[in-house]
Amino acid sequence: MNSSELLALLAARGQPRLLIVGDLILDRYVSGDVARISPEAPIPVLTARRSEEKLGGAGNVAANLVAMGAKVDVAGVLGDDGWGRALRALLEELGVETRGCAVDATRPTIQKTRMMSGSQQMLRVDWEDARPVSGAARDALVASLPERVRAAQAVVLSDYGKGVLVPEVVSAVISAARTARIPVLVDPKGDDYRRYRGATLVTPNKKEAEQAVGRKLSSPQELAAAADELMRTAELDAAVVTLGADGIFWRDRHGASGRVPAQARAVFDVTGAGDTVVAQLAFHLADGLALGPAVELANQAAAITVARLGTHAVSRAELAAHLAEHAPHRGKVVRGAELETLLAQWRKDGRRIVFTNGCFDVLHVGHVDYLRFAKSKGDVLLVGVNDDASVQRLKGPTRPVNPLDDRLEVLAALEMVDAVTSFAEDTPAKIVERVTPHVLVKGQDWAEKGVVGREWVEAHGGVVHLAPLVPGRSTTTILERARGGAESSSC
Repeated sequence: MNSSELLALLAARGQPRLLIVGDLILDRYVSGDVARISPEAPIPVLTARRSEEKLGGAGNVAANLVAMGAKVDVAGVLGDDGWGRALRALLEELGVETRGCAVDATRPTIQKTRMMSGSQQMLRVDWEDARPVSGAARDALVASLPERVRAAQAVVLSDYGKGVLVPEVVSAVISAARTARIPVLVDPKGDDYRRYRGATLVTPNKKEAEQAVGRKLSSPQELAAAADELMRTAELDAAVVTLGADGIFWRDRHGASGRVPAQARAVFDVTGAGDTVVAQLAFHLADGLALGPAVELANQAAAITVARLGTHAVSRAELAAHLAEHAPHRGKVVRGAELETLLAQWRKDGRRIVFTNGCFDVLHVGHVDYLRFAKSKGDVLLVGVNDDASVQRLKGPTRPVNPLDDRLEVLAALEMVDAVTSFAEDTPAKIVERVTPHVLVKGQDWAEKGVVGREWVEAHGGVVHLAPLVPGRSTTTILERARGGAESSSC
């Protein structure tokens, strides 16, 4: 599917409820600078500048789902310690339901501390007790699962091999999900997938799939055979294998399969990419999307994740902006609520937004020069276009020459234009307030008339620029010339 089709599917998604069951991990990043070697040992000395705590493991899956607009319930095991309380607080700040989390005072909350110099990871320190959960904590977790499964539209088993997904927990989830007829997606660990028997699908990476089947997978045929073997072994409906730089391969029990090429332009950090993929698949399958399109959307989201440092939860707005950026120029035409989504993403990314407007009826070199000037004043250029009725009121009954959809498409095809939208009013006052750009651009001919929206933009910290005009270039003179030419030819 092309990016425009995926964008339409994304826009149609709702807010499904999902349950995440698995290993909860607190990721801590200590960042600083290395300027010397220790006199005590031949090791670098990190001068720490800051530290940050993030959700890892099953918590990162939950964060990805919340970012997509899902309602999320998490079940796992925490230690009776400060790390556990910090991890629970991070989840609850996102609005995640945590009452399904059991506390086990005999084991610490899992914490992974990464020492960072710039973008380079120097050392990772893990605090964990990976023994299988047992006793009161296991019993409390198992007892809470059937009710929580019934309230969900899909379940993710996030297995990091840290002891939470013992057979009793996995069996309770899959049994309840089969009764409720909802999908169970497994991000697996280890080489024995029989422990996930009865789940809907698994999402191993290539190395994990090779470990599970006991052989190298070097061709599409070998991948398909391995997927079939995993499905037979664990009685699954499908298998999805992430292939890193080679994309994602998927296959279902009916023999349908596909391979989606990787979308990442640059890989900065693969941490959490598997969490993003399983979260995206769960989100879309819970909302009724077929597996093939769900894999394609997950692949696009993974491209965003690997371009960021550390774990990153891909938001729906971020994914939509990514798809629009990679779509044909039609993806630049934004309508209705799409505009707010795009503006929110631009602001989140720190883009300097430039706005200008006009009829843009018969495009000429003056328009091109004007739009290039506008784009030079910021990072992204949004163009507002008068609809047909407002052009007629402003220019007369013979205008516009070109209908709105045509004018939008022509503008969208210009390389300096990042997005175009339309408005129905005779002045751009309302749309300027809606956009609240960092920069408002109008032509120099508005210097005496007064730029509509100037007060609003400047009151909100923005600036107004007047673009120089190309002498003798206007739609009116072009149309007058065309009429004159027609008269001459008819004589």
